[in-house]
Amino acid sequence: MRNIFLFFCRYVYLSVGLVLSLFLVTSVQAEQVSVAVAANFAVPMKRLAAEFEKRSGHTVVLSFGATGKFYAQISNAAPFDVLLAADQATPARLTAEHTAVADSQFTYATGKLVLWSATPGFVDAQGAVLKRGDFMHIAIAAPKLAPYGAAAMETLIKLNLLPGLTSKLVQGESIGQTYNYVLSGNAEIGFVALSQVWQDKQLIRGSVWVVPDNLYSPLYQDAVLLTRAKDNKAAQALLDYLKTESARRIIRAYGYTF
Repeated sequence: MRNIFLFFCRYVYLSVGLVLSLFLVTSVQAEQVSVAVAANFAVPMKRLAAEFEKRSGHTVVLSFGATGKFYAQISNAAPFDVLLAADQATPARLTAEHTAVADSQFTYATGKLVLWSATPGFVDAQGAVLKRGDFMHIAIAAPKLAPYGAAAMETLIKLNLLPGLTSKLVQGESIGQTYNYVLSGNAEIGFVALSQVWQDKQLIRGSVWVVPDNLYSPLYQDAVLLTRAKDNKAAQALLDYLKTESARRIIRAYGYTF
């Protein structure tokens, strides 16, 4: 009886030891990655981060905002490990300034600009509402901070509508704030990212005009590894994950292309 008891104790001891060892190994390997994310990519990135954490065991901390504002923060030593920008120029500039790791930049998505209203039927499929002008305010993201804001201005200029609409423009600091202006009714219409109003091949709410690609420069969105995180395994693993077909399926669901 005593031998059976000793065998049982030894078995429990070894089992607990094995579990603790596995836990410690996992804890040592798991790391945290802090990501600065362009506001247009907020919704898909939350979904991607949750999937990545489940797969890898790493922890992802997300911050959302305007690409231009993130550039200023990163240049002033803000503690980010990865930047998911809304353009290509900002990651390239950080690389040239040795704030980002050379050869780590890649395009994770190509965005689309839309004119959107929270009210069904207010925006027509051809964007003729812009010429009618039967609205008090039109929201855009700040062109100097947000690439989608620059694309909106480019669109209005190409349509020869900017002079007549300048007095109606309201600017959000980011495309996220711009979306909220329209959602709240503070602006009847606004230029936002397709990803903010589109999921699984359908419009979530309101009415929309998908702006033709020839009216603005392509919205190539690039990711880059920041120099402070060059040895951060979680940061590199996240960037690798964004290149997988599994991640790209999620990204496509929000209207992005590659």
